[in-house]
Amino acid sequence: MKVSRIMRQPVISMREDDSLEEAARVMLEHNFRGVPVVNEQGKMSGFLSVSDYLPKDKRLPFTRYYAPQLFGKWIDLENLEKVYEEARATPVKEVMSTDVISVTEDDPLEKVVELMLNRDLNRIPVVRDGVPVGIVARFDLLRMMMQEGKTE
Repeated sequence: MKVSRIMRQPVISMREDDSLEEAARVMLEHNFRGVPVVNEQGKMSGFLSVSDYLPKDKRLPFTRYYAPQLFGKWIDLENLEKVYEEARATPVKEVMSTDVISVTEDDPLEKVVELMLNRDLNRIPVVRDGVPVGIVARFDLLRMMMQEGKTE
């Protein structure tokens, strides 16, 4: 089976210069956990996911201690609200992941499953000539299983 059979489309993507606030609004309105990010030519340049909005434990330089970091800044969790307030206007390109794994519509579904398992991915953008045209999430694999099991 090919990726084109189960991918969700059309894909909604964000531009690199869109703000984190705009991206969050789109993700919440559409119940997305992540969106592809495109450059001025419409080619995928990154991916923004819900986890990019969450603090991460990062090791303090030259120590064994870990501290929370959000949007590339060290934070005091008591001031989390202030950090989010300041970040609302931050461009998506400053936070997005740029080492994005993608597939094409013609790739076999087995490739998607293998990538999800080996790289611990929850969703994979589908591209045509570098432009996002769909997305496959783990949830889509579950939906496929249920559709394949229906008798006509």
